[in-house]
Amino acid sequence: MIDLVIEQRRRNLGGGLEVGRVLPFAARRMIGPFVFFDHMGPMDVAAGASREIDVRPHPHIGLSTITYLLAGEIMHRDSLGSEQPVRPREVNWMTAGRGITHSERFEKARAVGDHLHGLQAWVALPERDEECAPSFTHLEGADLPGWDAGGVNGQLIAGSAYGLSGAAPVHSPLFYACLQLAPGARGELPWGYSERAVYVASGAITLDGRNFGAGQMLVLGRDASHVDSEQGATVMALGGEPLGERFLYWNFVSSSKARLAEAAADWKAGRMKLPDADSQEFIPLPETPPPPSP
Repeated sequence: MIDLVIEQRRRNLGGGLEVGRVLPFAARRMIGPFVFFDHMGPMDVAAGASREIDVRPHPHIGLSTITYLLAGEIMHRDSLGSEQPVRPREVNWMTAGRGITHSERFEKARAVGDHLHGLQAWVALPERDEECAPSFTHLEGADLPGWDAGGVNGQLIAGSAYGLSGAAPVHSPLFYACLQLAPGARGELPWGYSERAVYVASGAITLDGRNFGAGQMLVLGRDASHVDSEQGATVMALGGEPLGERFLYWNFVSSSKARLAEAAADWKAGRMKLPDADSQEFIPLPETPPPPSP
């Protein structure tokens, strides 16, 4: 029922901002179209924290980013002119396509203090859409259908599952949901997708007679149908249909190594527009060169 267990690897992104990197993983690069998965926090930020905690403007191509918070607030600004905070049980969905830049600022945390806890995932785009026009969508309320039954409070973040469909502008078959399990509850897992996984964001679950805790992603076999939680848990369920091999370099995703090199050159040369409302600084291109084309 469990094909692989992936442990998060904790990383400090600067200024005390700590994340758990889950995907990509050496033994499993993607789950369906999900090519990147970070667990942010949980962490407390005191008022007056350094601006080093902020994520300065940086670029993306060939993907959609999905920011979903369990606690706290992040301010998003991008090169399309979007300026939108995301708060708990809301979604900021940004499709980079041929290229976009954005920043993620923790302005509320720095001003008055905050408790931060959330997830950011990247979804690769099908080859036909890798160079689509960039876009940004904020989702909340009815755009994120939910249910509350049997001790499970669920919210569909994107795609189709549990007989529901979300409003996120997905480009390939996928599902992404948050299941908050009360003590003693059982959470059903979506069927009908080639690749599936669950990630324990908090608490503990039991699956296939084994116990798992926060920071663990379980890549599921075909027979996995549910998870149980004796003490309560928050679980992210995700998956979809595979898109084929994708290459990653820094914040860029593509089916072509040559395209990664082109995007890196564009950023280094200043050819990618910065957010109008956040254009005074940016993250430089890493010194490590992009992977060579075959």
